Order: sequence, then structure tokens, then C-alpha cells
Amino acid sequence: MEGQNEDVRLGANKYREKQPIGTAAQTDAKDYVEPPPAPLFEVGELSSWSFYRAGIAEFVATFLFLYITVLTVMGVVKSPNKCSTVGTQGIAWAFGGMIFALVYCTAGISGGHINPAVTFGLLLARKLSLTRAVFYIIMQCLGAICGAAVVKGFQKGQYERVGGGANTVNTGYSKGDGLGAEILGTFILVYTVFSATDAKRSARDSHVPILAPLPIGFAVFLVHLATIPITGTGINPARSLGAALIYNKEKAWNDHWIFWVGPFIGAALAALYHQIVIRAIPFKSK
Repeated sequence: MEGQNEDVRLGANKYREKQPIGTAAQTDAKDYVEPPPAPLFEVGELSSWSFYRAGIAEFVATFLFLYITVLTVMGVVKSPNKCSTVGTQGIAWAFGGMIFALVYCTAGISGGHINPAVTFGLLLARKLSLTRAVFYIIMQCLGAICGAAVVKGFQKGQYERVGGGANTVNTGYSKGDGLGAEILGTFILVYTVFSATDAKRSARDSHVPILAPLPIGFAVFLVHLATIPITGTGINPARSLGAALIYNKEKAWNDHWIFWVGPFIGAALAALYHQIVIRAIPFKSK
């Protein structure tokens, strides 16, 4: 008890009121290592096999993500009796569950982005180079297109009848509603990614390696529950592009810009909030 009381006393008095804003958590005594900012351009990556392996991992993960999720959406939409399907909750679980599984599988190879908005947010926070970010986004989009194409190849008629999982702003909602839903939904996702993969948190939770993919997948699940009625839930430009391109009907392209602009704005806001407000990294004292 005596030792515990000492810990409490030190914890209550460790940081003083007069410390400058943004410096309270920045001390020399750390049990974690803050990764250095990634260079904007890293030409040496282009000759590294690990660079291309990471891109392939992003391609395959996004391919599998579209394959499972679009099939799930089609199964719900085509059924005349929603009680006989997994319903909206099942769609949300398919998206969240696949992200959980795929982030767990690919985190050690590529970081497990599987989403251009996540990649963009991490780029803004200097967690990866521009070279790698562009490569990831290209591979994610190609994977999404291939995943949706395989689903259409299995059942072309059914795919076109039920919309192929393409994102649109649903009846009763404006474009502004859809844009807002995509911004806030992606903010929740990318903020969760930053928090779950934070170097400080990783040091505390190193004994639970499964922890990071779990909240990320759960965030995707919850955002889908909230925004499926509004936009079908994009929060992933590659997922929206793949479904729209393979479905390729006018209604899939009318509001397609929302599913790029919204996620990128949401990702940028999440990066700024986490880096400047939560971690106060730009104000770190020397």
C-alpha cells in the first residue's frame, strides 16, 4: 500500500499547471519509441522487395474485402424477405469483421490500410512516404475493382439488378447529408486507427497484439450501422470506386465524388486532431 500511495502522489504532481499547452505529455522518460517522420520521397523503396510485397498485400486484402462485402450486400438486397437474411446488422458485421481479419493479417506487412482514406490520413501524419502512399492507393483501387468484378462474374444478372453494392445517397437525404455522413464516418475510422496504432498505446498493450485490429474493425461496424441508411456507407474510396466501376450505371456515378471528398476530408481532420490535439506532436518541447 505504501508503494501504491507513492505512485498516486507522484502521478498527481508530475505535471504542473503552468506547463505550456501541448507539452504536458512530452517528457524524456518514455517506455516507448516515437517513430521518426517518414520522408516525403523515398526513392530507395522502389528497389526493395518489401515495398512491392506490401503493395501486393494491400491489393489482395482489398480484393477479399470487396468480394465478401459485396456478396453480403447482394444477398440482403435481393431477398424479398429481410427476416431470412442477415439484414443491415449482418452487412455491418461483414464490413467490420473483414476489416478486423484483414488488418490482423496484413498489419505486419503493409500496415493493414485497405483504404485510401486511411493511407491519406497516415501520409498527412508523416507515418509513410508519398511514394508508398500513392502505390498503396493504386493497389487498393485495383484490388477493389477486381473483387467487385469477380462477384459480377459469378452472377452478372443478379449483380446488375441489385446495384452491385455501389454507394449512392439514398432517397430522403441530400448530397450534403451524404457528404457529412462520409466525413464523420471516416473521421471515426481514421481516428480509431491513429489511437489503436499509437506508439504510446502499443507500449502499454504489447501483451495483447490483437488489440489494434479489434477496435478498427469495430469502428467500421458501428459506422455502417449508423450510415447504411444514408449512403450505404462508403468511408473507403477504393470500395466505392470498385463497386461503381463494375456496376457502371449512371446512378452509381451521380454522387460518386462524395465518396472520395468525404473520406479524404474526414481522414485529414482525424489526422490533425490526433497529431495536434491528442498527441501535441507539433508542440513537442525539446
